[in-house]
Amino acid sequence: MIEVRNLVKKYGDHLAVDHLDFKIEAGRIYGFLGPNGAGKSTTMNIMTGYLGATEGEVLIDGHDILREPEEAKRHIGYLPEQPPLYMDMTVREYLEFAAELKGLRKKQRSGEIEEVEKLVKIKDVEHRLIKNLSKGYRQRVGLAQAVLGFPEIIILDEPSVGLDPKQIIEIRELIRKLAKNHTVILSSHILAEVREVCDYIMIISKGKLVASDTPENLERMLGQNNIVEIETKTSPAEVRRILKNVPGIEMIETQPEENGIIKGSIREKKGEDIRESVFRAFASAGIPLLTLKVSGTSLEDVFMELTQRDALPSAFAKNTGWKELIPEEDEAVGTAEDGHAPDDPAEKAEKTDTEDIAETGEEADRDAGDI
Repeated sequence: MIEVRNLVKKYGDHLAVDHLDFKIEAGRIYGFLGPNGAGKSTTMNIMTGYLGATEGEVLIDGHDILREPEEAKRHIGYLPEQPPLYMDMTVREYLEFAAELKGLRKKQRSGEIEEVEKLVKIKDVEHRLIKNLSKGYRQRVGLAQAVLGFPEIIILDEPSVGLDPKQIIEIRELIRKLAKNHTVILSSHILAEVREVCDYIMIISKGKLVASDTPENLERMLGQNNIVEIETKTSPAEVRRILKNVPGIEMIETQPEENGIIKGSIREKKGEDIRESVFRAFASAGIPLLTLKVSGTSLEDVFMELTQRDALPSAFAKNTGWKELIPEEDEAVGTAEDGHAPDDPAEKAEKTDTEDIAETGEEADRDAGDI
């Protein structure tokens, strides 16, 4: 559906995107992660035609985004980090304007606008001025224009930034609903959100793709031995006696807590899952377990490991099956030339009508206040 080939973006001597290669398949929610300045937003802007690439190409359903922009953009709905809104329009006026820009047929516009308003739950504010809406509702209006026309691919850059917890939950639910009929690409700094929503994760660091897999596989492949944590009312000596003959245990640590409770940390051998054996051992001894849980590598651990180190662990790269990620002779992977340019410098590409909407909306946004 989307194929990014050898994508490079330079700003003078600064390499913002460094020979990216990846594919986006239909029917998944993709998480696009990376620290500030990693090249995420630059890559998204190139994928959507807002920026030109220095080298490489982006194919949207077989159409080159730069050589066939109109045909390629028919398949994409895009919500930038700053929603492209006209503050002095009502919600309905703005969506009608966006529908006209997208080339929707007049007979279809009204019905599709109604459907999108119900989908993102803004029907009750359609006659209000956008400048009088809260940030949460403005974000929904921006999402509505991205979904309008029901393109196969929805690209969302930080869709929940600045929202309160209730609004974040609502946006997550909306993304899941969209994923039933669309492929969704989501960029976010909130790792818990990505872990909760996304089926597949791509991590970019210093302009390079350093990992690409499901959240579960990323955690498993980078993780060391899991720790099984238990709590029980007995003595440390009894805990060790009960677990003495349980296979797959590498180490046991115990420490007393309040009210006679003993807390134990049991390190599993690599590849073992001892939870059931531990449960049965305590049940056979007639001693109840108050807690039994696994503490392993989290997505946060994976993110920090891959974005703070210059070299990708070879074992991890081999397990992912991404040959191009494996360092040759311990050569660092993901090192890009340092520079002082921001992730998305204000460099002008050939503008589309949609870009004009975004710029005008941002200017108006600075003068408007939330209600």
